[in-house]
Amino acid sequence: MAWTWRYEKADGSAATTDAGQEEFAGQGDAETWIGETWKQLAEDGVDTAVLLEDDRVIYAMSLHEG
Repeated sequence: MAWTWRYEKADGSAATTDAGQEEFAGQGDAETWIGETWKQLAEDGVDTAVLLEDDRVIYAMSLHEG
């Protein structure tokens, strides 16, 4: 199983970022990574991060504070 994040703009289209596409061994590793990098991702124009286990969506979260 591979855990990855998909980045989206507010309209649901794909967002690109300098952070690259990381692959994680588990959900906890992926969540720790996003916790450390979400502010940079938001500055890069990412509105939503979607956690994937292989191709299955686990959840989506906004990167906007508030």
